[in-house]
Amino acid sequence: MGPVNWLAVVLAAALAVVVGFVWNGPPFQDGRQLSPGKSARASNYGLVCLVFLISSIMLGHNFARIGAETLAAKPWLYFMQTGGVAIAFVIPSVWLTHVRNRMEPIRRVMDCLFWLVAYLAMGLVFWALS
Repeated sequence: MGPVNWLAVVLAAALAVVVGFVWNGPPFQDGRQLSPGKSARASNYGLVCLVFLISSIMLGHNFARIGAETLAAKPWLYFMQTGGVAIAFVIPSVWLTHVRNRMEPIRRVMDCLFWLVAYLAMGLVFWALS
C-alpha cells in the first residue's frame, strides 16, 4: 500500500462541499432552484464537511491501496472508483431514503445527481494531484 495523499483528501472533501454549496446553497434558495425543497441551515454545514471528509479519507485509502503505478497507467480508475462508489452505494441509499420519505421524483433525481457529481469531483482532485 502506498501513502495516502492527505492534501488530495482535504481538497477533495472541500471541493465536494463547494459543489454541494453551489448545488443546494444560497444561490439556489431564492426560488430559482430546480426543485423546491427545504433549504440547508448553517448548522448542517459542519456535518456535511465531516461526511465528505470521511468519504474522502476512504477514497484516499482506496487509491493508496491501488497504488500510484497502477493509477498512473490507468488514470480512469480515479473516476471509475469514485463514480462506482456513488452509483453502487450512495445513490441507492439516497434513492431508497427518498422513496421511504415520499419525496417527489425530481428531488430524488436531483439529489442522486448531486452525489454523483460530488464524488466525480473528488475523483478529479485525486487525479489532478496524483
